Amino acid sequence: MTSAMVDLNPIAQALVAGLFTWLLTALGAGFVFFVRSINRKLLASALGFAAGVMIAASFWSLLAPALEMSANGALPAWLPPAVGFLLGGAALRLMDRFLPHLHLDRSIEQAEGVSQHWRRSTLLVLAIVLHNVPEGLAVGVAFGAVAAGIPEATLSGAVVLAIGIGIQNMPEGLAVSVPLRGEGLTRLKSFWWGQLSGIVEPIAAVAGAVAVVIARPILPYALSFAAGAMIFVVIEELIPESQSGDEGDIATLGAMLGFAVMMILDVSFG
Repeated sequence: MTSAMVDLNPIAQALVAGLFTWLLTALGAGFVFFVRSINRKLLASALGFAAGVMIAASFWSLLAPALEMSANGALPAWLPPAVGFLLGGAALRLMDRFLPHLHLDRSIEQAEGVSQHWRRSTLLVLAIVLHNVPEGLAVGVAFGAVAAGIPEATLSGAVVLAIGIGIQNMPEGLAVSVPLRGEGLTRLKSFWWGQLSGIVEPIAAVAGAVAVVIARPILPYALSFAAGAMIFVVIEELIPESQSGDEGDIATLGAMLGFAVMMILDVSFG
């Protein structure tokens, strides 16, 4: 994948990477053609795995480079990453507060966001969309950092980040399409809405890359912003959802495995 990306401009690289993560979301959603329901243990481990990947990616691929970039600046090295990280969390909190959505383990009466009368299926899809926005931003910012010529940012590292996020998108696609099937939608419609939840990733990836290419000085803030947004999603949604039943142990093991896989990928190939 890296060799095929070398000759592309950074915006195109971000777009290709975002489309890749979307494709893996669609692949996960495609399992709805073979199963009607999802085992609770499998769902808990998948959500835990996704949480582990996002935590590892937030540090190894985003915060660590942001700290290195800030080390030689006029401001204290910790300040840009800390500010960006908190702003990322705040931005996702606003989205969580106003975007109507519903967590997998909740009833329709427990929908979050502004008051609405949308169908449960729509709210489930929007919950996954909320997950995918920071993931797409992270991928785009990573490729934008490479284009900016930052020594700490490498093309292989950005590709590894996209691969890691793509891997954890597969269970996310499954986690939305199968419940939609359980809500009474046809297999085709369940797949359609499941894969569509990932369309925001290439869009966010391009937006992140454009922002960094246009304004290079914001790079440490942008990297840590994406990290803060992803950590918010992990703490606010993925971990509580994975631990909501009696499968807490397997969810925790999934998170440990996801973290280890992403760390190995980033350290070995990034």
